[in-house]
Amino acid sequence: MRFLSAIAFIFNLWVTSAAFGQLPNKVGSLITVDRNASNLSSRENPHAGLTSIVDKESSFFVPSRVNALNYLNNRPNLPDVLSWAPNFALVSRSMDWGVTSGAQQYQRTGAIKRYGQYVTVWRRDKKGKWRVHVRAEVENYGKQKAADLEYFEPDDKDYLKHRSMVRLNQREEVVLQTDKLFSHILKADTRTGYDEFLADDVRYYFPWQPEIVGRKNVIDMFTKERIEIDTEAEDVGRAYSGEFAYTSGTATVGLKDKVVKFNYVRIWQLKNDYQWKVILEMMFER
Repeated sequence: MRFLSAIAFIFNLWVTSAAFGQLPNKVGSLITVDRNASNLSSRENPHAGLTSIVDKESSFFVPSRVNALNYLNNRPNLPDVLSWAPNFALVSRSMDWGVTSGAQQYQRTGAIKRYGQYVTVWRRDKKGKWRVHVRAEVENYGKQKAADLEYFEPDDKDYLKHRSMVRLNQREEVVLQTDKLFSHILKADTRTGYDEFLADDVRYYFPWQPEIVGRKNVIDMFTKERIEIDTEAEDVGRAYSGEFAYTSGTATVGLKDKVVKFNYVRIWQLKNDYQWKVILEMMFER
């Protein structure tokens, strides 16, 4: 049995390596780290998989935001089995910042298998290793097959290399103010706000909904489910090269028959017309 297990493990490594060989080097490095952590979670346990990609600066939404390392060191009630697979990934030109998201599944012994989506904002530590900056997840029914992997390899265009913390903070403030403007419009009309600020090819994650791709499909879902959303930004981060950023905060979500408190994570991209657009958003209960 041990021999067969070893053969299976080597085969899985070979398949994984072959898959990595088809990916561009830069974004491929991040996808590799994410996949390896999932493989470790499946092979050993979720604690080992998650611990392998966090440090003292990492945060998890569980659902409130907590320090990930402290959370894991306290041996939380993690599922017995947890795996995930990125189907969306990007890295910045400065190679200090990235995002992965995709489907995940988990199960506790004796319970039914459960499904969901995750999103991870990554940063590189001083040794150049990818580490979780923020990770969040939302549950769904797992009835829809995940979309194929879509990734964005950064181009070689030059970017301004700011050294002033004042200037770097100002650049983050621009994103935060954009999020606040988005929130202001949402208070007046949810669909107008999302029509204005979502990218055409946005990915959207909402509780008990399958992954939604495309602005029109997101707005159609809001209309069908009669969803109204107010948000308030609390945190912001931006890639050193400037073209990507994230915001997170709280939301009040009006559903058909109740009002629910949520958290959110938004991934922003600075488009060619110098407008910030949301390319990914996750809403999850707090």
